[in-house]
Amino acid sequence: MDRRTFLSGAAAVPLTGCAMVPAERRHGPGVAITVDDFNLADDVMMSGEARDGRIRKALADYGIAGAGFVAGKYVDADVAPRVLTAWSAGGHILGNHTFSHAYYSGADPSAYMADILRCEGLLTPYAGFRKLFRYPFLAEGKTAEGRDALRALLRANGYRIGHVTIDASDWFYAARLTQRLKADPRSDLAPYRQAYLDHLWDRASYYDRLAQSAFGHSLNHTLLLHHNLTTGLFLGDVLAMFKAKGWRLVDAATAFKQPEFRNEYKTLPSGQSLVWAAAKASGRYETQLRYPGEDERYEAPKLDALGL
Repeated sequence: MDRRTFLSGAAAVPLTGCAMVPAERRHGPGVAITVDDFNLADDVMMSGEARDGRIRKALADYGIAGAGFVAGKYVDADVAPRVLTAWSAGGHILGNHTFSHAYYSGADPSAYMADILRCEGLLTPYAGFRKLFRYPFLAEGKTAEGRDALRALLRANGYRIGHVTIDASDWFYAARLTQRLKADPRSDLAPYRQAYLDHLWDRASYYDRLAQSAFGHSLNHTLLLHHNLTTGLFLGDVLAMFKAKGWRLVDAATAFKQPEFRNEYKTLPSGQSLVWAAAKASGRYETQLRYPGEDERYEAPKLDALGL
């Protein structure tokens, strides 16, 4: 269904502390950049380390500090130490994204916590490391027992959740661009750049409207991107777009301090964007929230129609 219009007549559902919203958030949304996985393999256009340099330069050019959620299986002995040291030196957060990057269904929470702690051991040497955890695939469990057991283990080990508020399918756009460049390295990047920016703006606009309806106000959003080709090529364009459209660019640490980021919801399956979970927990949008919130099934027809 067309989710761009479903909130047009929806009543606001205040869920937490709306009367104490800081002035800057009452005046419009902000956005922070978060980057998942840190797969530093080379892509079709540049090395993983060069891609990382472009990502960090884009953040530095706009004067903001981001957050990287690192899957331990990508922390090698060569490139990763230089990259993670550079992120720390730049004032960026490094968070835990498990070692194995496995989907959490709710089964065996103790084993899953052990995998999280295995990643922690790789990240603790870096000054940027903070005990923020992000679930791979934003999957927090399909059973109440598994969901609640892992939440308890995370709390016992000092972790908070590094929530996403703006989910997207950037990984799919990167895959389609990679496929085209492998077939023809001289392909024009401009149509892919525009489709990618349009996708991120569409998702950001949707999730901000959902936040306004669920919480009664906009947020300092956390945008989910991945350490991939499109982020390396276009992150500067993404930041320019948000700024041109009147959004504030904020540090990830600022976004994660918001009281809304401490909320827990009893939704099942558990996970997705924080604002998606808030809306689902309210019971007001049962027929209007797709699951999963973002997936290639929604994006493939758009890119097919554009010939991309």
